[in-house]
Amino acid sequence: MNTITKKLILTSAILMSTMTVIPAMALAEDKPTADFTTGIYSDYVWRGYALSDDSVVIQPSMTVSYKGFAANLWGSLDTDYLNTDEKNWLETDMTLSYEGSAGKIGYGAGWIYYEVDGADDTQEGYVSVSVDTILAPSLTVYVNLEDTSAYYSTLGISHSLPLAEGMALDLGAQVGYLDNGASYNEFHDALLSASMSFAVAEYISVTPELYYSFALTSDSETNIKAGSADNDDNHFYGGISASLAF
Repeated sequence: MNTITKKLILTSAILMSTMTVIPAMALAEDKPTADFTTGIYSDYVWRGYALSDDSVVIQPSMTVSYKGFAANLWGSLDTDYLNTDEKNWLETDMTLSYEGSAGKIGYGAGWIYYEVDGADDTQEGYVSVSVDTILAPSLTVYVNLEDTSAYYSTLGISHSLPLAEGMALDLGAQVGYLDNGASYNEFHDALLSASMSFAVAEYISVTPELYYSFALTSDSETNIKAGSADNDDNHFYGGISASLAF
């Protein structure tokens, strides 16, 4: 674990410790929330690229939120890194964000720090907007802060289909456009998702998840194959996550 990762973990620990000493009266009025989630998945796919190859990945996440502001620490462990029978901590990300709304319009902005094994650390800023209407359309634009000519945009929709009391099937779809700031700018990938959360205790829920990611054009097929650990341009994967939220 390098110095940057230690600092990120220490920052999160300090943030959590600070919140535990907020006076009880203040907590009663504006209570911070925390979420601890661990997901186990059959693949790690990011923006169309498979970053693992036929191996289970474990991805823990911790989020602390207060009045629209949030701090998140996320990581990914590959249990069979590149089919070498080795476990490898692939990535540690930290996100600071803010979300709000005005009527039916939701908006957000944030900063993401990526620490990826075997690659230079990178940073992105992003802004998002959504509409509280049928299919809940949303648009998010991520900008590379080292090269602001490089960006990735997603346009998504989602729908929650009630199945029974307290139970719903959550469906989502999005398309992504990638401009790497150099020779590649293309409608890049699409992602379809389905999930369903089950409450197993007052603060604990379990969520099975399924995803299908695929390239949108012939150029993006070539690009995604070249950047994927499995040399493929479409990926069907899934898993299950467990969350503790309070």
